[in-house]
Amino acid sequence: MVHRILIVTAVAAEADSVSAGLGLGGPELLPLPGGLVLRRHTDSPGGRVRMIDVLVGGVGPAAVAASTGTALAYAALSGTTGSYGTEPYAAGSYGPDHPYGLVVSAGIAGGFQPRAPLGSVVVSSAVVAADLGAQTPDGYLTVDELGFGRSVHPVPEALTGRIADALHAAGLPHTVAPVLTVSTVTGTAGRAAELAARHPGAAAEAMEGFGVAEAAGAYGVPVVEIRAVSNAVGPRDRAAWRIGEALDALRHGFELIGKTVFMELEPS
Repeated sequence: MVHRILIVTAVAAEADSVSAGLGLGGPELLPLPGGLVLRRHTDSPGGRVRMIDVLVGGVGPAAVAASTGTALAYAALSGTTGSYGTEPYAAGSYGPDHPYGLVVSAGIAGGFQPRAPLGSVVVSSAVVAADLGAQTPDGYLTVDELGFGRSVHPVPEALTGRIADALHAAGLPHTVAPVLTVSTVTGTAGRAAELAARHPGAAAEAMEGFGVAEAAGAYGVPVVEIRAVSNAVGPRDRAAWRIGEALDALRHGFELIGKTVFMELEPS
C-alpha cells in the first residue's frame, strides 16, 4: 500500500523548507512535461511506502493551476509514454489505482493582524479566490453569485483538526481560518480593510492556493493550504518582513505534520 501526497509551492525557497522539514529520503528528481520537476521523497515506515512529491509550481493562481494539473494528469497515466516537445516522458508506476491521497498548497504569506502574527502558521479552513468576481454599482459579486463557477474550496474539518492538533502539541503558533488567494498582493490599508470586510475571519492572503485547489478538485483529491506568515497584510513595509522566520516556521510545521498527519493518511 502506498501513501502519496503532492505538495505544491510557488518558489524554490519554499520547496526547500518543506523538503527539509519532511526529513525523508531523497529527493529523487523526476521531470514532468513543461519543464517541471517533482522532488520525490520516499520512505517505508512500518513497511508502508510513502511517496511525498514536492513541486515548484510557479507564482500566481494561473501558473500553479497549470503545473498542479500537469502533475495530477501525469499521476493518472499508467504504463504509457508520450512526448512534449522533443523530450519523452514515461508514466512509470503512476496510474488510476495509485492516485494522490492529498494535495497541499504550501508557502509563506501575508497575515491579517492580529489574527495571524508574523512567524505563525495558518491552516486553511477554506481556500478562497478573494477577487474572482465583478464590481457592480451595488458592490462586489463573487463568481458564484454571477453563476460562472466557484470561489471557495472548503477543507474537511477532520483534516484541519489533525493538522492543528500536531502543531498545537509542539507549541507552534497557528490559526485555522480561511486563506485568500489574490492575483495582486495587498499593499494598502484600504485594500486590507476591504478584503477583511468581504471575507470575515480570513487569516492570510497568498497567490497560489485557489489555483492548486481548482486542479485538485478536478481530480477529486482533497486539498489543504498551509502558510507561514512573513508579513502583515496592508501597506508594504519591506523592513518589517520576516521571510527567514516564516521559512523556518514552514519547515518546522512540515516536520511536525510529516511525523504525524502524513503518517495517518489512508493509503491509496
